[in-house]
Amino acid sequence: VEVGQLHRSTLLRGERGERGAHPAAFLPPGHGLGRGRIGSRGGSEARVRSVFSERTGDGYFLDVTWDRKALATNGLSIEDAQNALSTAVGGENVSTTIEGRERYPINVRYKRDFRSDVEALGKVLVTASGDKQIPLSELATIRMLNGPAMIRNEDGLLTGYVFVDVAGQAPGDYVAQARHEMESKLHLPAGYTVLWSGQYESAERVRQRLMLVVPVTLAIILFLLYTNTRSMVKTAIITLAVPFSAVGALWMVYLLGYNMSIAVWVGIIALLGIDAETGVFMLLYLDLAYEKAKREHVRLTRTQLYEAIVEGAAKRLRPKFMTFATMSVGLVPILWSTGTGSEIMKRIAAPMVGGIVTSFLLELLVYPAIYAFWREREVMPEPDSEFAGGARSTTSYLELGAIKNRGAVPVSSSE
Repeated sequence: VEVGQLHRSTLLRGERGERGAHPAAFLPPGHGLGRGRIGSRGGSEARVRSVFSERTGDGYFLDVTWDRKALATNGLSIEDAQNALSTAVGGENVSTTIEGRERYPINVRYKRDFRSDVEALGKVLVTASGDKQIPLSELATIRMLNGPAMIRNEDGLLTGYVFVDVAGQAPGDYVAQARHEMESKLHLPAGYTVLWSGQYESAERVRQRLMLVVPVTLAIILFLLYTNTRSMVKTAIITLAVPFSAVGALWMVYLLGYNMSIAVWVGIIALLGIDAETGVFMLLYLDLAYEKAKREHVRLTRTQLYEAIVEGAAKRLRPKFMTFATMSVGLVPILWSTGTGSEIMKRIAAPMVGGIVTSFLLELLVYPAIYAFWREREVMPEPDSEFAGGARSTTSYLELGAIKNRGAVPVSSSE
């Protein structure tokens, strides 16, 4: 069932288990669903633009229950009696009138006065064998019933719908809060159940797929990284780009007021590939600088290691900034786009924009320190007091970088 063109909408579907019964309103009076907000256990409230409940009992029907014994006594079948009743009430087309090129059927039935109420219908005559005519009231019980204008069913169960338009909250979060409220305050009669459908149901199906797609994507990325680096440590260092970018992605989504929708997750998945790419480039330049330093020195000291890391990180600055600038030029304008599809594109681009900003900063600052912490176990101990004792911390790398920028690089005693 389509909910219409609402941005966020959810169907509350009630089902009744007794088959053959007329569907009734499955929410009893005073259910309170349409009061505009539902309180959550955390103190926040979900606002609702509108709640519309289908009227499942707004139709009036003429119910005729035939007395089979009386029909058999008068030599009538169910079909004969039904035909007599349908002709008297609904009429029968006996001919067609032709007026130029127009054709109109000629319908014969009782006048309105003879079929306007139950008492008048009881006097409708049903022709039996011969010339005998019997009033309808002697052959059947006639009564007016109130029932559904249209019978809906799903999975063989009679169904009624409540349409809920949610504002300012993801459908999944609203359903979780509403379900908690209904379980505590709504008592359904026996044989009734409540199900949620609409956008929430679609989101649940996609969530189940993402639970499979996201781990498979991460596994493929890790496998490709390992085949490229042939080192679990390097693979782990590259993978650190994921939390670096996730910080900016989540902050950007929060600042723009977006919910964690499917489009946002698509943007995050796309961001994973970009993180892997930039992380590989950063590690590549650090490895090249480290290998160059090893070729130039028989045994690296910690000072020489830090100099090589600073050189590798500085070389990475330009390509890293080009990657950041290219993606920013391509994605940032989407955040101000309007028109068809812009709402989806904004939610895809938002985590990517925020992710590349924090990834750009944290990879330049944190990657070299982590790399130095990993490689310094392979270097020769420094007798120099500057790096002795508690100076084994990788903060010396930052100090060295600051000194190098001033043009005065300290030389170790081994040199």
